[in-house]
Amino acid sequence: MRRLGLPLGRLSDEALLAGMAAGAPEIALAFVRRFQRMVFGIAIAVVDDPQLAEDIAQQTFERAWRHAQVYDSRRGSVKTWLGTITHNLAIDAVRARKATPVSPEDLDALLGIVTRTPEQWALADEAASRIRAAVAGLPREQARAVVMAGIYGMTARQISEFEGIPLGTAKTRIRTAMGKLRTVLEPERADHD
Repeated sequence: MRRLGLPLGRLSDEALLAGMAAGAPEIALAFVRRFQRMVFGIAIAVVDDPQLAEDIAQQTFERAWRHAQVYDSRRGSVKTWLGTITHNLAIDAVRARKATPVSPEDLDALLGIVTRTPEQWALADEAASRIRAAVAGLPREQARAVVMAGIYGMTARQISEFEGIPLGTAKTRIRTAMGKLRTVLEPERADHD
């Protein structure tokens, strides 16, 4: 692309992804530089371990390179696609580690982080903003249940034991929260399709 007189920094995200898929090292480097902060930020926000976050970031770019040909712009931006890959890898890493109990006081602080700005630069993606706002709008006990299930990978049984509530109540909280999130997020998703 440089031969054509186009500076790599001015190429679209889609053009950088296509160039990376084609095996152009300069373009791959420009792609990584454009998204490295966002990818690392998402990973560190989920796993809270800098070394593991670096590994996840590397895995994210490797996966993006291997699967660039299946990217479909109709399903979302490159940034959203890459953020989803990162988030999924980070969740998998969290699930692979042994669950560490979180005190209810700490969980309230974690829910606050999800809804406030310190991680916004890392999760600047518009879909993440809508999800954070939707979770912030849930009743506290439903938000806690859906975060424990979605971010920490806890089962309904583990949530019930951790929260000291019946299993049925834990399941109801998760199901109700997911239904509310779907109701809030699905109309917005249909608007973007």
